[in-house]
This record gives sequence, structure tokens and C-alpha cells, in this order.
Amino acid sequence: MNSFGAGNTYAPRTETPSMGLPGFMPPPQSGLNTNQLPAYGSYQSSKASWEAQEKHSPTESVDDILASPNLSEYSLENGADSAYTGRRSKPNNANANANPRSRPQRRPSNRDEFDGPHQFLQRPPPEVIAMQERELPHLPTNLHVQEQDMVLGQVNDRLSQCAYDFVAKYQFPIPLSQNMRPVERPQDREWTEWVYLLKRLATKRRIPARVLYNGQIKQFVTILENSLEMRHASKHQSRPLKDDRNILQLISAGIQVAKILRDASAMDYLDRLYISTEKQIQERTASRFRP
Repeated sequence: MNSFGAGNTYAPRTETPSMGLPGFMPPPQSGLNTNQLPAYGSYQSSKASWEAQEKHSPTESVDDILASPNLSEYSLENGADSAYTGRRSKPNNANANANPRSRPQRRPSNRDEFDGPHQFLQRPPPEVIAMQERELPHLPTNLHVQEQDMVLGQVNDRLSQCAYDFVAKYQFPIPLSQNMRPVERPQDREWTEWVYLLKRLATKRRIPARVLYNGQIKQFVTILENSLEMRHASKHQSRPLKDDRNILQLISAGIQVAKILRDASAMDYLDRLYISTEKQIQERTASRFRP
């Protein structure tokens, strides 16, 4: 008869084969020792410490960021690290060596996925194609070449200063090479070179997400690449004239870079440049249509 009584349910313990071996000592059963648990009232002080951890000050977190990096915050998009770093996953040769017939046939070097099974979309009607292939509409262009170069040069210089301050503030390493001088001022690197440095730091997980605006480490590389059209703005005199919307778009891209780097002074400078450039475009547009 069960000694636990009729009102209790008892599940017999299932013994593994190893438990029946001679000399086997079963591990002690894990459980809570109620004599060692603190009283319920001792948990009342955890609220104050939790609230203290919630407070965050950007100016007070720099030393903490440098002292205790967290690799879990460096990650970019899930599964995209190999695409950004250029590393390829090593193939598992164990199964291939065990079964040579399972190896896939090597694709010829002049063939790709478009030579395999594929499809073609139905061509649009001729009238739709005719509407698409007509002359492109003219977008307003009110700034002269020199004015465009001056505006884009200001954006380029201010972003270089912004990147210089960001790297210096958090003491990120700058690789040295024989063909490049050490960085002593923001002008020692073009904006494209600063972008390359920041992208490498991000893809190599050197930049923690918490030093960026809202921790936007996934959007960091995209925002940097959107600003690359400012490169050598004053040096390429043969480039086509940009329309007004494109000029304002490039200034806005610079504002987004300053924002994600949390540089308030750079954001203010570029925002005022955007407003003044937009005002100049509007005044010139109004003067053309003035009777």
C-alpha cells in the first residue's frame, strides 16, 4: 500500500541504466533550502538600485563605455556580419570526404545563377514604354557650380570634423600605413576615408551600439554611405550640375550622420546650412517668375 495516502499522487522515479551499476552514487537532489532564503522584506531595497541603473547620462558614460565594452551590442544585422567583414564560412569537409559522391559539381567560371532555372516578366504595353522613354522632366537648378561646390565643401569639412571628434572622444584606433600620414587634424583625411574608417570599425565590432543615437548600429553603415556623394565636391569640376533637390538631399544626409554620431554642434551647423541654402534657392526661384 502507498504510504503517502490516498489523497496524494506519487510519480515513481525512473532509473537510468547507469543508476543500477554497482558503486554508482546518484548526485544529490537539487532543491531550495528554505532556511537559507532571505526574508521577503529584504527585497524592498532593490527598487532603488534598479532605478539608479536606469538613469543614463551621455556625458558620464564615455569612461564606462571604454572600460567595459559589450560585444553583444556591436552586432549588425542578424547574419550579415560575414557580408560586411568579407569573411566566408568554412565548408564542412568531413561529410564531403566521407561521401565523395555527395560533392556538388563545380560550376564553370563563366556561369552564374542566371544561367539556371529563371523567368522573364511580361513586357509592359507599348504605350507605357513610350511614356517612360520620353524626355525626362527638368528639375529646378538654381545654384551655380561654384555655389554648389561651396555648399558641399562645407558639408564635407564639417562631417570630417564630426568624425574626427567622434574617433578622438571614444579613443577608437586608426590604422597606420606607409602611404598615409598620421591624423593630426580633421583635414588629414578626406570624408570618404573617414567613412571607410567608421565602416571598418563598425563591421569589426569596435563601435558599441550605445555610443550611437538610439543604438542604431544596424543603420550606421547605410547612413554613412548615403553621405558619400559629398566627396571631392570642389575638385571634380567636370561633374554634372546637381539639381536643387539633390543639393538639399546631400545636406540632409550629412545631418543624419551628425545625428547618429550624437554631435549636437555639427547638427546645428548643418541644419542652419540647409535652411540658408533652401532660402537662397527659393529667392532665386521667385526672382525668375517675378514679372
